[in-house]
Amino acid sequence: MKRFTGLAVIGVIVAGAASAGELAATLEGTQVNVSVDGKLFTAYKFADSQKYPYFWPVMGPASGKSVTTETAERYPHHHSLFFGCDHVNSANFWQDTNDRGQILSQGPKIVEAKGDRVVITDECLWRQPGQEPIIRDTRRISVSAPASDYRLIDFEITLDPLVDIRIEKTNHSLFSGRVVPELSVNSSGTLVNAEGAKSEAGTLGVASPWCDYYGTRDGGTEGLAILQHPANKWFPSKWFTRDYGFFSPTPLYWEELQLPKGQPLTLKYRVVVHAGDTQAADIPGKFAEFSKN
Repeated sequence: MKRFTGLAVIGVIVAGAASAGELAATLEGTQVNVSVDGKLFTAYKFADSQKYPYFWPVMGPASGKSVTTETAERYPHHHSLFFGCDHVNSANFWQDTNDRGQILSQGPKIVEAKGDRVVITDECLWRQPGQEPIIRDTRRISVSAPASDYRLIDFEITLDPLVDIRIEKTNHSLFSGRVVPELSVNSSGTLVNAEGAKSEAGTLGVASPWCDYYGTRDGGTEGLAILQHPANKWFPSKWFTRDYGFFSPTPLYWEELQLPKGQPLTLKYRVVVHAGDTQAADIPGKFAEFSKN
């Protein structure tokens, strides 16, 4: 199938004409709140009681409501926008009880607190209670609002194996998003990849640089796209997708991963939270821009 082209160029011209937002980041208890023009956009939540740190809410620029859900039936461990993994040296950093494993923040730092972007760094330890950590990850999060109709979350994470790591085949792995039910395919929303294939039937197990999930609620259309950086291992990764609202670029459902001690792995993702559909938001153009970084 052909990739999106043509009228998408118009979308980027319109977006460029819109005014950029003023961002601010503040530490409040066990979360870092990020606002755009004084209104909450997202929060990076990192309490020790959590399975892993995650972003919630993630407010859509059109509705002012979150495009992601903090938890969902039948899978309450799907926390909005997150990074985790199961089957890591027999531990579970995705679901189940915290005794099976947690990704514990050591306390995020706000590197850039206000301006046209905010930057947050964090160090996290992958461990089970009473045991030494097996992975240390360092993450850099940059949030910006280049125009009124979209926001960007850049998420870069380096996994540093403190022991030899084996991750068995699992669909519960790596960077993931869960949209609210109203935007899901099951509620007449759209899931589409870079080649134009749609829904779970067309995107599950398909290698693609990006996927976009969008839908209409309260009369407005908006969504969330996940872009993989071309420098990532496995690029373009295969996707694990579900019509109920979950999507994740992960090859680990089809192959296991060995990470020898002391050999780090860095992965980069960009999240585009946008008004309109894929064409209106010019997701192909935003991927092209991201791929140059």
